[in-house]
Amino acid sequence: MRKKIIYSIALIYCAISCKTTELKVNKSGLITQHAMVVSARVEASKIGNDILKKGGNAFDAMVATELALAVAYPYAGNLGGGGFMVYRKANGDIGAIDYREKAPLAATKDMYLDESGLVIPNKSTLGAMAVGVPGTIAGVFEVHEKLGSLPIEVILRPVIELAYKGVVVTEKQEKRIKKYQPLFPKANKTPIVFDKVWKTHDTIKYPALAKTLERILKYGRDEFYKGKTAHTLARFIQQNGGIITTEDLAKYEAKWRTPITFTYDDLKIISMSPPASGGICLAQIMGMIEHYPLHRYGHNSQKAIQLITEAERRAYADRSFYLGDPDFVDIPINKLIDNNYLKSRMADFTFKEATLSTQVSHGDVQIIESDETTHYSIVDPFGNAIAATTTLNGAYGSKLYCSELGFFLNNEMDDFSSKTGAPNMFGLIGAEANSIVPEKRMLSSMTPTIVEKDNKLYMTLGTPGGSTIITSVLQTILNVHEFNMTMQEAVNAPRFHHQWLPDEIKVEPKAFNKSTINKLESLGYSIREEESVIIGKVDGILVLDDNRYEGGADYRGDDTAVGF
Repeated sequence: MRKKIIYSIALIYCAISCKTTELKVNKSGLITQHAMVVSARVEASKIGNDILKKGGNAFDAMVATELALAVAYPYAGNLGGGGFMVYRKANGDIGAIDYREKAPLAATKDMYLDESGLVIPNKSTLGAMAVGVPGTIAGVFEVHEKLGSLPIEVILRPVIELAYKGVVVTEKQEKRIKKYQPLFPKANKTPIVFDKVWKTHDTIKYPALAKTLERILKYGRDEFYKGKTAHTLARFIQQNGGIITTEDLAKYEAKWRTPITFTYDDLKIISMSPPASGGICLAQIMGMIEHYPLHRYGHNSQKAIQLITEAERRAYADRSFYLGDPDFVDIPINKLIDNNYLKSRMADFTFKEATLSTQVSHGDVQIIESDETTHYSIVDPFGNAIAATTTLNGAYGSKLYCSELGFFLNNEMDDFSSKTGAPNMFGLIGAEANSIVPEKRMLSSMTPTIVEKDNKLYMTLGTPGGSTIITSVLQTILNVHEFNMTMQEAVNAPRFHHQWLPDEIKVEPKAFNKSTINKLESLGYSIREEESVIIGKVDGILVLDDNRYEGGADYRGDDTAVGF
């Protein structure tokens, strides 16, 4: 009898645990009929979605979501940073905007080197000297002026209300604040709001940021670049040892760019062009692997990982040498994504052994970059879609916080090559093409991407992750296209990354078959598997066969899909 009772309890326990497991493993994400917003915080997704419900389009929702992230996700969302956005209108028209930060007028090529020509530790990452001229406000206002439909008052008012009301601290946010708190006093002369002990379920209010947004609402874009906010910001940066002036702010302009477009099988990929490196690198990697039967190798199999790794190795080698701000550097884009060139790049690839990165230079025609970016994707009821990636670069940027204005400032200057051949904070090797020049935009890995299939919208996606952004976007697209995953499955799937230098495959911990890892190591691949490694936090939307939308919100963060 006792055995029967124990057996019955075991069955009940198994049923409960099995059910719990099923709940954790989402086969598909949120599915909606008309529209969707996927971002790093539910508050931002909801505000963007509410704008769509009010009759706004994807571009109105972009402005609302971007600025809501500045309130709800100060880790990467921002007024003091910049980003990129790629769009596809319902009629098939495409475009992109670059609101990347710029080097100040007083910047110099060797500004982060000591008398011996060595990079000064932390100077390009911590404090006021690390700050580039912010572009976010210019970017969203430019988008609204050209493509928006609702009054700016309707768009900004919910964001301002959120800042006054405050944002509830999540468990992940509590850990992030605690992790970076030791750095805040090193960048700031006086205590800031994030010096306090914040616990899960606490509410952080941002009245200073709300007032800044109210002035921007009243006086428009120029309030940030020429008004009271500009003067306050320039004075604050200079008082803390920085070099940005009111002239730097007044001269800043966002720029419309032509996206990088290419095909992969029956897909058309639309991605960001330089100074974002994502589109070109994505085109190179996908061009190098397209003619291999990837679907037969199997997802995250030895051959699939080998093939993708070797293509990534070669693309990142080219990235380090050729890419920079196209307003300052001639970039051989057509050559870099030419099929014959890509075929030649893979000519020495073999499944029998690893290619050493020391044997791979840039083609005949190295990187470290911050992981703490954020991405959001939007599709509206009219069929317009956007993919936008925005950042402060490092976590909480330079850690410098202007309490009077209520936001962190970026440390984007670290994305320049402080010294040719020296790695940045993400290990990316810099070259002359990305050297520091006044008013130049620094190279980025951001890869906001839209995918078409049969001349129709198919996917919009992107991710944070510094140098891993490109490879995370790549694998998510392949997961859907090659391995028939749902959007949520594609986002959830374990990811890996190679960036030429350092010569190692970074893999998510405890997520890959051990025998596969052993086989790769036996072929000469160095595998880095650490508990702390998170490779991207992808947010994407997939158009289903019945024209409904499926959101993929990354479980690795607090990311949330909201739609109707």
